[in-house]
Formats: sequence, C-alpha cells, structure tokens
Amino acid sequence: MNITGIDIGGTFTDLVGCIDGKIVTSKTSTTPADPTKGVARSLELAACNLPSLGEVLHGSTIAINTVLERKGSRTALITTKGFRDVYAIGRGNRIEAFNLWFHRPKPLVERRYTYEVNERLNSQGEVLIKLDVKEVEAIALELREHDIQAVAVCFLHSYANPDHEKHVGAILRKADPSLFVTLSHEILREFREYERTSTTALNAYVGPRVRNYLNTLDTYLRNERFGGQLHLMRSNGGVMSLDQARMQPVAMMESGPVAGMIGAGRLATHLGLEQCIGFDMGGTTAKSSLIIRGQPSIEDGYVIGDHASGQPMQLPVVDIVEVGNGGGSIAWVDPAGGLHVGPQSAGADPGPVCYGKGSLDPVVTDADLVLGRINGSRFLNGAMPLDIAAASHALDERIGRPLGLSTIEAALGVTTIADNNMSLSVRAVSVNKGVDPRETAMIAFGGAGPLHALAIAREIFIPKVVIPKLPGTFSALGMLMASWRQDFVRTLVGRLGGLDARLVERVFHELEADGKEQMKRDHISSDVADFRFYADLRYVGQEHALPIRIERADMLTGVTDLVRQRFHAEHDQRYGQAAIEEQLEIVNLRLVLTAPREDTLAEQWLIEKWVPTDNVPETSRDVFYSDPKSPLKARVLWRPAMPAGMEIVGPAVIEEPNSTILIHPGDTVRVSEAGHLIIDLAYKD
Repeated sequence: MNITGIDIGGTFTDLVGCIDGKIVTSKTSTTPADPTKGVARSLELAACNLPSLGEVLHGSTIAINTVLERKGSRTALITTKGFRDVYAIGRGNRIEAFNLWFHRPKPLVERRYTYEVNERLNSQGEVLIKLDVKEVEAIALELREHDIQAVAVCFLHSYANPDHEKHVGAILRKADPSLFVTLSHEILREFREYERTSTTALNAYVGPRVRNYLNTLDTYLRNERFGGQLHLMRSNGGVMSLDQARMQPVAMMESGPVAGMIGAGRLATHLGLEQCIGFDMGGTTAKSSLIIRGQPSIEDGYVIGDHASGQPMQLPVVDIVEVGNGGGSIAWVDPAGGLHVGPQSAGADPGPVCYGKGSLDPVVTDADLVLGRINGSRFLNGAMPLDIAAASHALDERIGRPLGLSTIEAALGVTTIADNNMSLSVRAVSVNKGVDPRETAMIAFGGAGPLHALAIAREIFIPKVVIPKLPGTFSALGMLMASWRQDFVRTLVGRLGGLDARLVERVFHELEADGKEQMKRDHISSDVADFRFYADLRYVGQEHALPIRIERADMLTGVTDLVRQRFHAEHDQRYGQAAIEEQLEIVNLRLVLTAPREDTLAEQWLIEKWVPTDNVPETSRDVFYSDPKSPLKARVLWRPAMPAGMEIVGPAVIEEPNSTILIHPGDTVRVSEAGHLIIDLAYKD
C-alpha cells in the first residue's frame, strides 16, 4: 500500500512517503494562512499521486499554536453551581517561588462566560441534586447572544457518572448545531477537577479552528480523488481517525514532534542503544525526549507553554521538553546590552533574512550561513538559494554594531547562546531525571538539528551522536511507523486488596467495552488489537501515582503480592527508594489499546543496507567554529555519495538535500551499514 506522512511545522512542511516500495521525500515552506497549500505543494514535489495512496498520516502544530498564540474561539464553560472559579484558581502552589513576575495560568475562558448549573453528584456518581434543565436551556439562549462558538461542560464528579453532562450536551447541540460542544467525560474520565476542567476547556477552545482546518484538508484530498484513510498523529505516540480528531483536537497538541521520537525509538532499538535522547530542532523550537529501550516515556499530563504559567492538559503525552529556539529564532539586543536568541521566531513568513522575503531581524540560520556552516547554494537541494550578504548586513546592523562586535563575532554569539538555550531541554530529560548524559547517546534530527547537535551534546558530555537517514524530514518518517493507539481511564480510589471485587470487574469490563466500541468506529480488527490494563498506584498519603501493569481484575482484589512487587520495583527505579512496609492505594484504572501497522516498509527501510546514490566529489571551505579570527578548513562531503563503512575526522561539513551536519574538530564519523552517521565526540582530557 502506498502511504505518506506529512508533518506541518512552524517553518517547513515535510513529507516522507512509501510509494511503490520506494521512499520519497519533499520539504517546502509552510503557509501559515492556509497550511493545506503546504500539504499540496509537498505532495506535488514528491510526485505523490493522491488517487494511488491508501493512507495519509498527518501531524500539525495548528492545535498547540492556537493555544500559544491565544487565537482560539470564543469559549464558554458550564460547571456545577459553586465551582465557577475552579478553573481560574487552579493549584495553590507557587512553582517559581523567587520569580517576582510569576503569574498563574490565565484561563482561556473569560469569567463572564463561565456559567453555573444547579446539579450535584458525589464521588461515587450518585445524584445529590438533580440537573436543572431550565437553567441549561436559558444558558443555551444566552450563548447565542454572546456569539459563543465553543462550550466546555465539566461537572463535579462527572467522571463517575456522565449522565448530567450528556443531558446538557444534547440540549446545547439541539439549540445550536454549529456550536462546538466538549463534554469532559468524552475527553477523559479521571479525577482532579482543575486539570480536567483545563483539558476540557482546551479542547473546546481549539476545536472550531482545528475542525475547520481538518475539514479543509479532507475536502482538498477528496477533491483530488484520494480514496484512502486520513489518520492524525496523537500526542501519545499513536494515530487516530479523522472523525476522532475533529471531536478531540486536544489529543493532537504535540503530534509532529512525537512522531520523530517514535522513529528515534525504532532506530535506537536497531542500534542497540539502551537509553538515548531524541533531539529535534526545527525552525521554531527544539524538542528533547528520553528514550529507554526504544520507547519514549509517556506522562499522564502536560503543560502547554511555560511550565509555571502554561495550560495544563491531563492526557497521556510523550514526555517532550520544548524550548523556543530553532533555526528561525530571532536574535535581539535588550536595552541593557544583553544578547538574546528567541523565543520569538521569524517562522515561515517572512523567515530568516537570508530567505529574501523582506525580514530585517537576524536569526540562527542567518548566523550559521555567515559562519560558513550552511552552503547557501545547496539549501533545500538548491531549491532555495540563500542571500549571505543580506544575512551579514542584518547581523552587523542589529547585533554587531550595538554590541561593538564584528559580524563573525556576532554570529558566533548567536549560535553559542542558541546552543546553550537548547541544551536546557536535553538536561531536562536527562540530568533532571537522574540520568547521566555520559551514559546515553543522542539521536538528532529536524532541519537544523544535525547542525547544532554536536555542540549541544558536548555541552553536557554526551559521548555519541547519531544522525539518521533523512534527518530533515525524520518526523514525517516516524509517522509511517506509528501504530493506532487509544487510552481509556476510570478513576477508582481505594486500598489495594480492599476494593469491592464486583466494582473492579465492572470497571474493567467498561474500559474493555469502550475500547471495542472505538475499534469498531475506526475499523480495527480484534485479531491485531492489544489490550493492556494498568492501575495507577501510590503509597497512602502520596499525591502522584505510578502506572503498574495489570493482567486481570482480580490482581487488585485477590492475592496482590505481584502487583505490590511491581510497584515497589518501579518506585525504586524512578525515585531511588521503596517503602515496602507502606500500604498501597489505587487511584485509576487504565486501558492502553494499540494495533500495529499492517505495513512495515518504513521501518524496514530504516535498517536496510545503505547504497550510495550519487557520485559527488569532496570539496572544502572555511568554517568558523569558536575562534572568530581563525576559521578552519573543513572537508565538505555530500552524504548521498558516502559509502557504508566510510570514516572521517572533523572538522567537516556533511551536506544532504534537506539538512546539514556540522562535524567539530577531532570528532569521528562512521557511516553505518544502514547509512546512519555514528559520531563519536572527542573530549579534551
């Protein structure tokens, strides 16, 4: 079957496809006003015939950018009477205790559009106060008067009994079919009122914009006679159907970067890397994720934006740490004479100064070009020549003169600060988690990742860096390896071994039934589906829990020794200690439902024997590394011409159609049998 993966980033739209048994790629500028144009152009450049495609996998930044830019729809929130301000109050902790400018997350829903309804359930889902239907009908009329496009409904304890929410949803949808209605139990059935409300509000806030985009994309594909399936990349590392993405756009917040980490995990398994760090640097941001035994870690919860003032989202997400530095990050000087890089980005339009689209603000790509690290005539395989004179002028005008630096010194300052900023994301997924970077490897990808990876790795003493095949479009390649995945959860609180056996069995069967219903909607065969149950456990008195694998319901109510052993072992591995004498408490039951991909061509291609495709002679040029007065004569090689087994020692620049790899002096590069670049860093004693 012919398939393609299309990843829309803030700067470029990438495509990788498996067409007639061969890998095809393309990379084109993103069109922020209409991302579908980038999709169309990428398909055209890769010569992908839509009628011949059986599947299109897609990842986009539209959902997360809608939140970060606060460009979502006017949204209302309906909640239980007396709990109107839960969303605004949030948590009582002050994450940045010494930050004088600290502020709490600003709600996406204005307080005047937050409505209370007279109804009440207890934590068991029993009705204490019946739903006041007339109040809901009156609110439905008021929503029209205020031109509300989306509404989030989140009642107290509706995770235990969603009947009131279902009734409200029916009233709202009947009163205004165009209204985007999000009911909290349709997104997650888990306790923690603030995070549950925030997640529901997020889904409603981005819903209309994402739905409109998906409808536009679907219309374009169908008009071009695409008759296959369109799947969207989820933040949990799996894919979902178009219909589900329309209803749950919050699930695709980190869709593109997650796909790259899935691909990095597959490569790590092939290379036998027990633990590694996936590093993805694009035009707008840089992302890092810790990968253990080929699997990126998945956390139940995520904050969109700054960790202290961002928007909480309580859904399973591949644990990615992101910083606002990329190839398009703008360099600027503050009034006190301090040099900064990012988080503002030039994006795709106008982009870096060297793109020649009218920008006057120098960015990281401009600095790399001026330093000789990028070949301006080979950028995007020669499809986008870069203007080095314009880049030099911008760096001199905006950075060099204000700081009394030469153009080269200014460029080196920009790249050094960018590398230091990006190293923070790598530290966050390694050092901050108790992992020694010296015992890991880095797998670097993204259009700009291979250009900066070695400097970042050297910053924290990572000994080995791997640059995979097709690094510039690696996230799109990762989509072709992602399996179908759904996560289901039910809150169920009680002591391990003390829960009612019939209640636990009922919840297990409910989760299983929900999973089978979703499989039916998405046409997933029961022969290939993998049902895995987990119990969120914690020591009594703790706040947070750990997911522990459970094969049967009676493992929580009968003989619980095996579950206890698993929890203590996991707690010891995660935190370095286990209190085996303490009692355990269950918080949630989870079901992770997956179905593997039918085709494995992309994964097979990742490990198949490398055969050079070009015969391009080696050249050389001056490249500035650290000394602004003494450039080094670097070897310049064309990656498609490098045979398996070839070894070189830096300084060198390895160029390929969609990316550039900067090899520092003394670093050793070897081309693996499958064509991946294995780089051993040289450290001074």
